[in-house]
Amino acid sequence: MRWRGRRQSSNIDDQRGRGGLRRPGGFGSGGPGRIRIPIGGRAGGGSISTIIILIVLFFGLKACGIDPIQILNGGGGFLPGDDHGRLSSTESGSGSVRNDEMGQFVATVLAETEDVWHGIFKSNGLTYEEPRLTLFEDQVNSACGFASSASGPFYCPGDKKIYLDTSFFQQLSRQFGASGDFAEAYVIAHEVGHHVQNLIGVLPRFNQMRQRMSESEANQMSVRVELQADCFAGVWGHFTAQKGILEEGDLEEALNAAQQIGDDTLQKRMQGYVVPESFNHGTSAQRQKWFARGYQSGKLSDCDTFNTPI
Repeated sequence: MRWRGRRQSSNIDDQRGRGGLRRPGGFGSGGPGRIRIPIGGRAGGGSISTIIILIVLFFGLKACGIDPIQILNGGGGFLPGDDHGRLSSTESGSGSVRNDEMGQFVATVLAETEDVWHGIFKSNGLTYEEPRLTLFEDQVNSACGFASSASGPFYCPGDKKIYLDTSFFQQLSRQFGASGDFAEAYVIAHEVGHHVQNLIGVLPRFNQMRQRMSESEANQMSVRVELQADCFAGVWGHFTAQKGILEEGDLEEALNAAQQIGDDTLQKRMQGYVVPESFNHGTSAQRQKWFARGYQSGKLSDCDTFNTPI
């Protein structure tokens, strides 16, 4: 990926090197490592067949009665994970990036997402609101609460920020066998995809509907939310490739990352068997399919995971 020498985003809060934040005892419900899934019995009115979240929302939110500015009290993460306790409030960042290669890389990729999504929104008569990205080490407070690096990268709709401990990229390479700068860029683009979902009303709608879902239904809908974020990441990759930034093998790096972090692959690696009803991010094949779909077409209309077989 030819990223050096390109524009870098100023929407970075670099909190690395500030020392870890001590986590108080106890855990609560909800966690930044994934979109929170309620645990409880079935409630009426929330079956997946009755939920209509079309990607055409993007072009007609008012007609659908959805407020694109509505804030969701949860977050979307790159990897499935356990729920963790959270605090409120966050330490504000300086807005500058430490002068190291990883920080410069993240700022450059974020800038590339800004350019692409500004163009897509503008072409549809909308204005893109840029997210901020917080770099941290070990632990961080967000508007969604406390998170540790074990949670993986996540997006918090409460403050419209992406949170990333860049040590995750080492884990992605060493533990999951997914190395390469475009694999890392895919991670960032996926979280930006959740931000886009928040802006166009998909995440707020999901948050409303899941309160009336069973755990199984909510997991199934979470998969569709995550696969759409993968598809949006692919859309970004499509336009990035048109700029001549990508190199031979970059697409394969992203597809390999999608393969390695599928629910089925992770469960096989960690426990030796899979539990499909617990999937909340999608299988390896599904994650590859939807990233590739967005990458090939560059069209948001091809990212309707809610009304298309996944």
